[in-house]
Amino acid sequence: MGMDDAVLKIEQKGAIAHLMLDRPAKRNALNDAVIAALDAFFLNIPTDVRVVVISGAGGHFSSGLDLSEQVHRQPLEVMAHSRNWHRVMELVQFSRVPVVAAMNGAVMGGGLEFAAACHVRVAEESVKFRMPEGLRGIFVGGGGSVRIAKLIGADRLTEMMLTGRTYSGTDGERLGLAHYAVPEGKALETAFELAGRIAENSPTINQFIMQAIARIGTMSPEAGLYAESLAAALSQTGPDAEEGLKAFLEKRKPNFG
Repeated sequence: MGMDDAVLKIEQKGAIAHLMLDRPAKRNALNDAVIAALDAFFLNIPTDVRVVVISGAGGHFSSGLDLSEQVHRQPLEVMAHSRNWHRVMELVQFSRVPVVAAMNGAVMGGGLEFAAACHVRVAEESVKFRMPEGLRGIFVGGGGSVRIAKLIGADRLTEMMLTGRTYSGTDGERLGLAHYAVPEGKALETAFELAGRIAENSPTINQFIMQAIARIGTMSPEAGLYAESLAAALSQTGPDAEEGLKAFLEKRKPNFG
């Protein structure tokens, strides 16, 4: 698979699909066309793709929402725009396959909201994490008040938005905005290494990990424990579990097909 879109480049390398935001002149600001391209991809992920890697062209992951499209919108238009973002970001978070973000340069506003919907986040140490909406007289609309607040806490997100404070990739790894902090120029390489490792997992288990844990986190403890038991029962009685246990006993790598 290969695709060269005006705003999103898509290339498949084996079981890994690489999506690259391609608006370098705008530091990969997320406009309606980018959201539509992400929507189209995540609605129809090729069946042989097991992991998605997302990066940005031109030295930046994404500087956030493209504000040039927002100036003249009316309240109901902004509401519809925000809800569409929520829908597409949910497609990312509850994707059929894991999504790995390779972050460099600016990861700000809507760009950070997008990254927060990904399952594994790799940041170069020089990354600039920022939520500048408060300084621009606007509120977040891409899911940040829920997803980013879950990552770092409502208190920390409030401070970020009130002050426009910038955190580095190293700070972000410490706070939870990233899972890995890597040297300059290493984010994409590391993301592909991790994606390759994830692609070797059972696709069924990858889905259970992504789908069940996020939803269990919103349940009461009793309901969450019951859902965990259901996921365990379903996962431990299928062919992938049989292959995984057999490979362990035979001291070899499993082959999940």
